[in-house]
Amino acid sequence: MREDAIHELAVNKAFAKVTMLGIEIDNNKVDLANGLYGGDITLEQFMLIVEGTKKELKIWEYIAELIENK
Repeated sequence: MREDAIHELAVNKAFAKVTMLGIEIDNNKVDLANGLYGGDITLEQFMLIVEGTKKELKIWEYIAELIENK
């Protein structure tokens, strides 16, 4: 496989991850607003999950930018 093809696949994969994390964050907001964060976890635990997902999104946005600008 050529390097430019691998680069394009890497860019696509990184931006797909960014998109999926954005959707997950949106779903978490809806779940929180409706009190649907789960019966087995506390609100505090759910908020840790939300904050972790936001952090992961920032990391993947950075990775995507690095790959795209290579």
